[in-house]
Formats: sequence, C-alpha cells, structure tokens
Amino acid sequence: MSGAGLLLIVVAFGFLYFVLVRPQKRRQLQSRQLLDSLKVGDEVVTAAGIYGRVAEVLDGDVMVDIAPQVRVRVARRAIGAIIPPAEEPESEEPPAVENGG
Repeated sequence: MSGAGLLLIVVAFGFLYFVLVRPQKRRQLQSRQLLDSLKVGDEVVTAAGIYGRVAEVLDGDVMVDIAPQVRVRVARRAIGAIIPPAEEPESEEPPAVENGG
C-alpha cells in the first residue's frame, strides 16, 4: 500500500470521527447534564411527549405531576427536555392603520 493510500484512509477516519463520533459524544454529554440537573418544580416533557412538573427526584426515576392529583413515575432517562420558564410576553399594540383616502 502506498503512502498516498494510507494517508487517504487516515483522512477518511478523521473525517468520520469529526462528523459522526464527536457530535454523538457531545449529545450524550448534554443529555447526561440535563438529567443530572433535574430538580423538583422543573417543567419537563418526556420522550413520549407527556408534559408535566417534577414532584420528586428518585435514583433512577422521577415522579411527575401531569394533571391535578395525577402523578406518574417516569424513568429518568425518558425525560426528553426541561422546558424553560415562560417569559411574560410584552403587551403588543396593534399597528396603527393609516387611511389612504
């Protein structure tokens, strides 16, 4: 095998590392950080699309209130995202309409 062929293989592996492996590791790290940062009162959405508020954080599970007096146990790894607190929208005034007539 010539030096150029070997160089091509090394470049191909380097490309695959930066395109596939590195982004996947970054996503796994972000997911782990998200799950470690769960706390009581966080609004979450599960991987199944169920919205709720964290009521209790256990070792491998999370108790989530999904409706008044309805609490479900969800695997911690099934939490898809933490929903950021809603910001109060600014009062929008309708734009002034000019009469062209």
